[in-house]
Amino acid sequence: MSDINLEYYKIFYYVGKVKSITLAAEELAVSQPAVSQAVRHLEEALGSPLFVRTSKGVRFTPEGEMLYSFVQRGYGYIQQGERKIRGMLDLEAGEIRIGASDMTLQFYLLEVLEQFHEKYPGIKVAVTNAPTPETLKHLQDGKIDFGVVSAPLNSRRGWEVKKVRRIQDVFVAGKKFNYLRRQQLSYGQLNSLPVLCLEKNTSTRNYVESFLEKNGVSLSPEFELATSNMLIQFARKGLGIASVVQDFAEEFLQSGELFLLEFPEKIPARDFCVVTDGRVPVSAAAGKLLEMIGA
Repeated sequence: MSDINLEYYKIFYYVGKVKSITLAAEELAVSQPAVSQAVRHLEEALGSPLFVRTSKGVRFTPEGEMLYSFVQRGYGYIQQGERKIRGMLDLEAGEIRIGASDMTLQFYLLEVLEQFHEKYPGIKVAVTNAPTPETLKHLQDGKIDFGVVSAPLNSRRGWEVKKVRRIQDVFVAGKKFNYLRRQQLSYGQLNSLPVLCLEKNTSTRNYVESFLEKNGVSLSPEFELATSNMLIQFARKGLGIASVVQDFAEEFLQSGELFLLEFPEKIPARDFCVVTDGRVPVSAAAGKLLEMIGA
């Protein structure tokens, strides 16, 4: 029974719906004998007549009526599935799963997500907010469609990485450290100052520490905090010199509440990157968002 051609059930459904071999053939755009033959094959395979032929068309046998109740529901589900797919392809429905750090979300992704939601309100966007290493692990495990992270990152085989925005790491301080303003400092002097850093195992902390180590400096932070926004607040209170990406400090640099420490050599600029797994096709919705992001 499991080997019955599913096309027979489709034809059975149409014959049952219009109660006519002739009308079913017209709807299916096939010949009337082909419809009759398909119904006969299905009846033989099931071992039971399904229709009684009448002068006006056909009517169900009790067995045919029972079978039709199930086939009708199944065909309805298939049509519903087709409508759902069309809705997803037309960007009327669907879901996108994104991984992003606080920094990439705040200074890059949030504005694009706002524009995307206005244009495609039927699409659900789920954002997993986590540091870059954790976001990349989510991509590896297939929990997200793509990640928006900050370099440096360890790419895996098959991943596609596109740089989308430059960022600059800096050290900033508040008025308590005004004696350092406009001074040319060496990175070695940071060892005698209270430095504020992000927690370990973040891309920002790893990047800055790697640069400083090449300059013979090993930091012993006064405070290690979970977010760059908290680093800025601590720096404003005069609790230390904050190591942050400049975007976080920009508002307070403009107001004069914070200032940049000056060194002979800047920390090399790095990038926000969009990372996708090239081996896994993305949905139409995710593809459209990637297009808007510029990836």
